[in-house]
Amino acid sequence: MTKTRILNPTRFPSPKPLRGGGDANFMEQLLLHCATAIDSNDAALTHQILWVLNNIAPPDGDSTQRLTSAFLRALLSRAVSKTPTLSSTISFLPPADELHRFSVVELAAFVDLTPWHRFGFIAANAAILTAVEGYSTVHIVDLSLTHCMQIPTLIDAMARRLNKPPPLLKLTVVSSSDDFPPFINISYEELGSKLVNFATTRNITMEFTIIPSTYSDGFSSLLQQLRIYPSSFNEALVVNCHMMLRYIPEETLTSSSSSLRTVFLKQLRSLNPRIVTLIEEDVDLTSEGLVNRLKSAFNYFWIPFDTTDTFMSEQRRWYEAEISWKIENVVAKEGAERVERTETKRRWIERMREAEFGGVRVKEEAVADVKAMLEEHAVGWGMKKDDDDESLVLTWKVTDSTAPNDIIGPQYGNDIDPVRLPSCPSHLDFSTAKTAVWWDVDSCRLPEGFDPYQLDNIETVIFQHVNTTDEINIAREL
Repeated sequence: MTKTRILNPTRFPSPKPLRGGGDANFMEQLLLHCATAIDSNDAALTHQILWVLNNIAPPDGDSTQRLTSAFLRALLSRAVSKTPTLSSTISFLPPADELHRFSVVELAAFVDLTPWHRFGFIAANAAILTAVEGYSTVHIVDLSLTHCMQIPTLIDAMARRLNKPPPLLKLTVVSSSDDFPPFINISYEELGSKLVNFATTRNITMEFTIIPSTYSDGFSSLLQQLRIYPSSFNEALVVNCHMMLRYIPEETLTSSSSSLRTVFLKQLRSLNPRIVTLIEEDVDLTSEGLVNRLKSAFNYFWIPFDTTDTFMSEQRRWYEAEISWKIENVVAKEGAERVERTETKRRWIERMREAEFGGVRVKEEAVADVKAMLEEHAVGWGMKKDDDDESLVLTWKVTDSTAPNDIIGPQYGNDIDPVRLPSCPSHLDFSTAKTAVWWDVDSCRLPEGFDPYQLDNIETVIFQHVNTTDEINIAREL
């Protein structure tokens, strides 16, 4: 088999960076070439491209360089797993930052750094409050990546806005998983006790239940327990899915009805919930091919890296360590170990409709709350309203030269039964340059046939989520 070889060192003209010191298009092309070399078992080419990337993408550089450094580390991890001898010849990377284990107050502050989670919190809470109005008992099943961070503000809103006396609140969660971040430093039993005590301060009686269940089998034990769960008179069942359904195993984007994700949604529908909220990120990271996955991930994860430039150093280190973990999982892992398998908005809508859910619009009051929240954050954040489906669109650095990507966060209910869900999701828009740019590197050696002018325009979309500015103060009360 003929293998591509490195040309002699070549000096390129001075760069015209896309943002800061790093050229995203050029670095993406190098990463893709490296991924191809790794999958082709070309150790020599892999080593040389990794060396080039290491010299142009320092882990403490600008946002594009830090993003590239995270992908470099992930590719190195994959390369070493395929060619162990590389570990002895590549020793230039510093150790990765360890993932932080948060206290409740730290996690609340962490979630509040950007609108990433808060956008969904606000939209979902508004829909839940509308759906459960008039019920004497509200049973919330919280499948959330953020360890119930959405719940305190929901409790606070229920105490202020719903009928008097406020309803009995039942909160059910699945046992905490240490398979993916963010991590917390207390048990769910202790967290539940804090939430119950907080609800008491708002004159709400609350019951907290933990059900041992795992995403790996589609939360089958949770569904089984909910089927036999004794419901009270005038009780509303609410299922809040916040960036957790991506972890239900799904290798491809096929429309097979036997898909574990589709099975989960159909079984959930059979429980006749009053409302189901689904908050997810709109990006396809399910491809079996490494190159396709890497391209999607690079064009997607630049957004969270770009937002961290104004963070304090410790906050940025924690935030980017979490994103870097996701990148390594997408790039370096395979099989059951690769748990980051997000799907596009379109595919989730298909799944929800197959399960006989339908969407409803978010109310103007929630739109106003979202706008108020965005004003608390960096200037780059914005919001648009999709005229076609009335969904909300969260944007990042939108410019006139960038056509917005239409993203809706599927929150669905049933058109027949009063099972409702807000259709308020979000996405990030971004600006990008389509002109090819060069990078100036001394002794930079590239694969034969590499053409930096053949660059694809970046198209990145993402779901965002929400909560209120009182969140950190509320967390301190827990």
